[in-house]
Amino acid sequence: MRGSGKLAAGVLVGVLLGSGTAAAATDPVRAAVGDLVGEGGFPGAVAQVRNGEAVSRFGAGYANQATREAAEPHHRFRIASNTKAFVATVVLQLAGEGKLSLDDPIERRLPGVVRGPGYEPEKITLRMLLNHTSGVHDPLDPHFFDPYLVQGNRAHVITPSEVIRRSLVDRPSFPPGSGVGYSNTGYLLLGKVIEKITHDDVRAEIQRRILDPLELGRTYFPLWSPFLRGPHLHGYDMKGRDMTVFSPSYDWTAGAMVSTVDDLARFHRALLSGRLLAPAQQTELKRLVPNDRGGAYGAGIETLDVKCADGMKTFWGNTGAGPGFFSVSMSNADGSKQLVLALNVYDLAADVHGGQRVPKIPAPAVKAALC
Repeated sequence: MRGSGKLAAGVLVGVLLGSGTAAAATDPVRAAVGDLVGEGGFPGAVAQVRNGEAVSRFGAGYANQATREAAEPHHRFRIASNTKAFVATVVLQLAGEGKLSLDDPIERRLPGVVRGPGYEPEKITLRMLLNHTSGVHDPLDPHFFDPYLVQGNRAHVITPSEVIRRSLVDRPSFPPGSGVGYSNTGYLLLGKVIEKITHDDVRAEIQRRILDPLELGRTYFPLWSPFLRGPHLHGYDMKGRDMTVFSPSYDWTAGAMVSTVDDLARFHRALLSGRLLAPAQQTELKRLVPNDRGGAYGAGIETLDVKCADGMKTFWGNTGAGPGFFSVSMSNADGSKQLVLALNVYDLAADVHGGQRVPKIPAPAVKAALC
């Protein structure tokens, strides 16, 4: 299983650590986003940008290439691995309520589930699943996505249990806690833990604990339906094929959610400012493990180190990449600067088999908004 976010950060880092700034303009962020569409290769883009108390929302290009519908900030899109922050928030809240410990081994919470050659489930803790240090990898079978990409059945359903089973066929990436390796499957296991502890659908827990309190009315969590509800961006691959209709069943708690730039910005602002977690859990959220992409992983969030004109800076949030959609939701440490940017090209086949996954790296827009 690929294309849920690990590569999104990697796509950005090469340019973010380099030199250069967005072209000067009255609004350099709009100019940088505009450079991404049309000749930049993306049909459309939508963004929310915060600079102190000033917030702007805008779109560029097309939400739908066939109808020439303009891309607007109210359009929904698949947020891919931005989903992980919602799931991690629920896990951390359960820890704060004393219903679990982040030091609990997965074998205690899901006995008998993690079984495979070389796996030691009694040594894999929930914290390791949260920060990608568990060694649990995604399915290594290069034909995993064939039902969608080769056979053309975009409504095909692969259950989370089947993804977990196929992930454990091969040996772990490394012994628990001894390395860092992005794992969507780890977040499927966390979804199972949430449901086991709460005796409730994980989607209902996210709704009750996060979406309702924050009034995120345009955000939802599809289970298997391949269709997007309401006004939405259409997503495309590098050949211009429409990938919008695509079952998110395999992605579940690793990357299935749908949102808008406004809702995603409100969620990350609330999470990073401490409104959703008690102090001890907020510390866990931001306890970082360096990765090899120029940043670090926390509990469901990540950091990017960016070379700005006035020096290196660290930004917090998530990136997301999945069939047809590529997004960035990042802010500075105090939340005074924030960018949520959604683009409607991501090539899943290229992610699986090698090749160019996005037409252009959006790093100039990130720098223009956050530096």
